[in-house]
Amino acid sequence: MGGQAKGKKKGKPKRKDINPNLDPRFVGVSPQERMKLRAHEKAKKKSAEKYSVLQLLEKTEECMDSFDFEMARLFCQRALDVESSNLQALDMQGHICSELGDTEKAKEAFLRAVELSPDVGHSKYMYLGQINTGQESVDFYTKGIQVLLSALEKQAQTTAEAAAAAPADEDAELPTAKDVCVAYCSVAEVYLTDLCMEEGAGDKCKELIERALQYHHDNPEALQLMASYLFSTERNQEGKEYLLKSVGLWLPAQEQNAASSSTDEDMQNEIPPYESRVTTAKLLLESEEFEVAVDVLEGLLEEDDEVVQVWYLSGWVCYLQLEKAKELQEREGREVTEEETEEWKALQEVARSYLTNAKKLYIKLRCDDQPMSEHVEQLLGDLGGELEGEEEDPFLDEDYEPCSDEEEDAAEAPMEH
Repeated sequence: MGGQAKGKKKGKPKRKDINPNLDPRFVGVSPQERMKLRAHEKAKKKSAEKYSVLQLLEKTEECMDSFDFEMARLFCQRALDVESSNLQALDMQGHICSELGDTEKAKEAFLRAVELSPDVGHSKYMYLGQINTGQESVDFYTKGIQVLLSALEKQAQTTAEAAAAAPADEDAELPTAKDVCVAYCSVAEVYLTDLCMEEGAGDKCKELIERALQYHHDNPEALQLMASYLFSTERNQEGKEYLLKSVGLWLPAQEQNAASSSTDEDMQNEIPPYESRVTTAKLLLESEEFEVAVDVLEGLLEEDDEVVQVWYLSGWVCYLQLEKAKELQEREGREVTEEETEEWKALQEVARSYLTNAKKLYIKLRCDDQPMSEHVEQLLGDLGGELEGEEEDPFLDEDYEPCSDEEEDAAEAPMEH
C-alpha cells in the first residue's frame, strides 16, 4: 500500500509540468516567460473589468498631453488588448510610437487603421507619407488628399445643418482648407528632395505648391516652399519675394512671443515648426537677407539653445555681414572709418563666439555632420580661431542652463547693426 501511495504522489507534479504546455502559447516557453505571459493575461483581464476602452483612451490622451509617451503607450496597448480594432486607439498608438522613434510599430498601427477604414480619416495617410520615402510616400499622401477632399465636399453639402448645430471651425476633428494645403506641400517636398531627379519633377513640384496656395494663399510654409523651388531653378528674385512674404506672416508673432514669454495657443499656431524656421534662416542667408536672418535665428536660440546648427548659422550670418561690409568699403574705394573698425571688430567677436559655442556643443552632443564641422573650423580660422578663456562655457557642463543675462547682452549688442 505504501508503494502505491508514493506512486500516486510522483504522478501529480508530473501532470503539473505538462499542463501549461497544453496551451499553444506556452509551447517551448521558459518558466520565466510563462509567468510573464500569465501576468499579462491577468492584467488584460483586470483592465477589461476595471476600465472601459474609453477610460483607457482618456488616460492615454492625458499622458500624451503631458509628454509621458511611455505611459501613454501602456494605456493605449491595454485599450487595444480589449478592442484590437478601435480606430482611435490605433491612431493614438501610431502617434505615440512615432514620438518614441519606433517607426515600424507606428507604421504597423497606421496600416491596420488603413485596412479597417480606408476612406475615413486623412491623418493616418499623412503619417505614413512621412514614415515612407519616394513614390511610396507620394502614394500615401495622394490617398490622404483624396480622403481630405471627399470630407471637405461632404462638409460643404451639410454646411447649413452643421452651422446650426456646431460651427465647423469649433470642431478640431473637421478637416480644413489649410489641411489640404499642408498635404499638397508634403507631396511637393518629396518631388523637391527624394524624387528631384525624376523626369518632370520640377514641374510637378510647382504644380503641387500652386494647388496648395489655392487652398490657403497665405500659408507661410507653402510660400517658403515656393521660394525653395524658385531658388532651385535660379529664379532668385522671385524666390526672395515669396520668402520675405512668408517670413512677414509669422516673424512678428515670434518676436512678440519671445518678448512676452507667452503661451497663447493662437499665437503659437501662427509660427511654423522649429525645423521649418531653420530652413527659413538658410534661405535668408542664400538670398543675402542677413538682418532678417538674424531676427529669425535669435528667436530660435531663445526657444532652444542646444541646437548646433542654429549656433553655426548665427556665426555664419555674422561672418557674411562682416564680409559684405568690407566689400562695400572696398568698392567705394575709401578709407575705413573708426566707426566701421569698431563695428567690424564687434561682428568678428560675436561670430567667433557663436561658432565657438557651435563647435563645443557639436562635441558635447556627439553630432555627425562632417561638412558643417569643417565649415565651422574654416570660419573660425578666418576669424582668428576659437575664443579663449571660456573654460566655464555652459556647453561643457553636463548640468547646462541657459546663458546669463550678461552673455545674452554681449551676443545681442552687435546684432543691432
